[in-house]
Amino acid sequence: MARYTGPTWKKSRRYGISLSGTGKELEKRPYAPGQHGPNQRKKLSEFGLQLQEKQKLRFMYGLTERQFRRLFVEAGNMKGIHGENFMILLESRLDNIVYRLGLARTRNQARQLVTHGHVTVDGGRVDIPSYRVVPNQVISLREKSQKLDVVEEAIEVNNFTPEYLTFDEDKREGTYSRYPERSELPSEINEALIVEFYSR
Repeated sequence: MARYTGPTWKKSRRYGISLSGTGKELEKRPYAPGQHGPNQRKKLSEFGLQLQEKQKLRFMYGLTERQFRRLFVEAGNMKGIHGENFMILLESRLDNIVYRLGLARTRNQARQLVTHGHVTVDGGRVDIPSYRVVPNQVISLREKSQKLDVVEEAIEVNNFTPEYLTFDEDKREGTYSRYPERSELPSEINEALIVEFYSR
């Protein structure tokens, strides 16, 4: 099953959030796409709200439905709050960590860096975007990849690194210090609605 490769800006406008993380999609036209986008007053049902929240999170992290559902089930087998565990598992993906470290401007760009073999974990090359990073692992770029234009540009515009990560700009190296707390994860997502959606 292939991941979504369609127009992401339309999706961002449909769900009202920046799926790329740059915010550019909503700068000029912060309303739904289509002829009637600016004037839509459609009230969603409870199911519609749950579905919208699920799709919003799935497109944000760039997962297929099968990957997303599998991760959700895995989170349910862990101790703690189901929805929070799910968010933490998503945040612990290698492509997302590369994005959070500021080595890429978007998650799609981070995914490409990983799949093209530019990223190492604890010194070993890993080319699987869904690789699960655990606390205290060190994520860095291969020596020959450290001066890539896309990396230089991303680091230049990045002005925030989450507290659960440490980043050494000179070495192009970061450490996943600990699992994030819920307050450090995307605030625009209501994961309780996603739990309700899959619990129907």
